[in-house]
Amino acid sequence: MSSFNTFEVVHPQERIYNLIPREEVHIEKSQRFRPTVVREKKITNPTMKTMGPAKVEVPSPDKYLKKHSKEPKLPESELLSCTRSYPRFEKPPVPTRTDHPTMGIHTKRDFIRTTTVVPKKPQPISVDTNRGHKQPLENSGLVPKYIKKKDYGEVPVYLQQRNEEQQRAQEAYDSYVREQKEQGAMKQLSDEERQSILERLKANWDKLHHEYQSLSLVTDMLSKKAHKERLEAAMKQLETDIEFFERFKILYVPNK
Repeated sequence: MSSFNTFEVVHPQERIYNLIPREEVHIEKSQRFRPTVVREKKITNPTMKTMGPAKVEVPSPDKYLKKHSKEPKLPESELLSCTRSYPRFEKPPVPTRTDHPTMGIHTKRDFIRTTTVVPKKPQPISVDTNRGHKQPLENSGLVPKYIKKKDYGEVPVYLQQRNEEQQRAQEAYDSYVREQKEQGAMKQLSDEERQSILERLKANWDKLHHEYQSLSLVTDMLSKKAHKERLEAAMKQLETDIEFFERFKILYVPNK
């Protein structure tokens, strides 16, 4: 017995039926898609998505691409309107040898004077900004033209009329005061009386101001609000009287 392992070949079992020829059986494959889907796919298939170049008609050699053939062309009506809006001006024809120039035409124009006119001087300007803003020098205010007027330095007419009206009103008031004083109906306050009245007015104002400062900050009641408004009105009246007595030194009062 050898030391090497041997493998036996297994043959199929022989039968007599294997010698009889058998018929080949064809198995039909089932369709993966419905027939309607296949038909729609064939109908809607684009030309450029097929295998290979699209089957189109090849242009003939006579119909080659010409210059300006793909530019948009205007309709005939618009073309006529464009030609009418821009008419062509033709030059007059050259005169012939038999044509004679027109003679005897005279004009009053002085050609010598027109050719010897002195050119105008440039208008003076003023530059008032660093960016070069320009304006006429006459309107800039740098030319002293107002001091050269005839009425420069004189009082205007409306001011003269106002001064005259004020003077007439002052004269009428002085005459009225003089008449009342002569009749004994008014008397002039002396300086001591005016100062004493002024001091009493200021003392009253200080008293009201102290009372006003002692009011509560919250005016939630109608009585508080009315009292505050009353104090403000009294203080304002006293301020008016004090200003009046300080402004005028001579005062007249009715003589009772």
